[in-house]
Amino acid sequence: MIYLTMVARVQDGLLLVASSDAAHDMSEQMDVYKSQAKQVLRKLNPRSPAKQIIESGPCSFFYLLDQNICYLALADKGYPKKLLFSYLEDIKDGFIQELTRDFGPEWQRQVETAARPYAFIKFDKFIQSKRRDYLDPSSRRNTSKLTEDLVDISSIMKKNIQEVLNRGERLDNISQTSSKLVNDSKKYKWGAKKLSMMALYHQYAPFLLMGGIALLVLYLKFFW
Repeated sequence: MIYLTMVARVQDGLLLVASSDAAHDMSEQMDVYKSQAKQVLRKLNPRSPAKQIIESGPCSFFYLLDQNICYLALADKGYPKKLLFSYLEDIKDGFIQELTRDFGPEWQRQVETAARPYAFIKFDKFIQSKRRDYLDPSSRRNTSKLTEDLVDISSIMKKNIQEVLNRGERLDNISQTSSKLVNDSKKYKWGAKKLSMMALYHQYAPFLLMGGIALLVLYLKFFW
């Protein structure tokens, strides 16, 4: 069962379109999954793995990155993984085709400059149609797609939702620690300069004092 599908911009996680199963959409658990999905999307960047599976309780998130757009779906953990990525490929192809039809070669610019969430919500109809096609993994059509082996998932990384979310927290902590180290480094640098100046003062103070006394004696002798 595919419960949730989202299309988002990678650099900031802005949702371009989202679609969910009406029967489960209002459930408390679905609210939790939606929150987790948004957190995952916000943590993605152009260097993230192109495909990944993230397990969360009895379900798994699957995502596909292409041209700085993320296509994400939530499904039962037992749903065939190859079939789910085939579904995401269909969503990706359909999304690009529809945007190309509407905006021509400038479709990517439309995605990059979208300023509000769900700017392409009309694409929800296509997602709903595709979700119905993939609803039953054992249907003849889907069984045929599985046997065609069009999608290779052997190298796709699998992680746990807490591992992904906590990684973001650790990155935040690293950022905070780095800032603290920079500030401490500046303080240390100033302290080192201060110590160096004091060392020079103690080293040359006697000579300066003697020179000052000599000058005073000469002044008193010749000008007083």
